[in-house]
Amino acid sequence: MGEKQSVQVTIFHQTYTLRAVSDEREIQELADSVDQLMATIAAKSANPDSLRVAVLACLHLADRLRTLERELAQLRQQVDQKSQQFRRLLDQAIEGR
Repeated sequence: MGEKQSVQVTIFHQTYTLRAVSDEREIQELADSVDQLMATIAAKSANPDSLRVAVLACLHLADRLRTLERELAQLRQQVDQKSQQFRRLLDQAIEGR
């Protein structure tokens, strides 16, 4: 692992200093994404207090994560099925020599 570095980001009008091993640009892009999501939620809310906006943003991100995890599981299952099919075909080809 690399050395941790301090990265300063602004999310929903608050500045945070983070210590991370990741690329500073990547951390800033993630923070910008969260900031944009929270701003979008706040713009649609009649009462945009920061805690409520943060909780709604977390729920949105958790939903996206769950969806992606399900898609990944389906893709892994498809890859496993195709691998088994290819293995059977390869075994048949070898036996047919």
